Amino acid sequence: MYNFEKLRAWQEAIKLAEMVYRLTKKFPKEEKFALIDQLKRAVTSISLNIAEGSGSRSKKVFVAHLEIAIKSLYETISILKLGEKLFKVNSTKELDQCVQVNKLLQGLLKSIKSNT
Repeated sequence: MYNFEKLRAWQEAIKLAEMVYRLTKKFPKEEKFALIDQLKRAVTSISLNIAEGSGSRSKKVFVAHLEIAIKSLYETISILKLGEKLFKVNSTKELDQCVQVNKLLQGLLKSIKSNT
């Protein structure tokens, strides 16, 4: 097991990605190369940046990757909300999971910053 796999933020980001991938099947097929692709890139970027940052020897670099993960989370939220407006896709569960991931990322970021 890698160290990042022990991070609850990473675990919950993976769960969010699984949820979002399932949800994209409810989007119109014509969005496959538009919002669906963008949503998948954004949601996978969250866990990828947590993992990549955790592998750094520098806390400053880890912080930078966590900040990117948070930005990707916000992008994910925005696309989910857009999907609700444009296509009436119910993403309540996914948005609730986003809240959970955000809390964990903010807490991890605060913890790392206070230890530098």
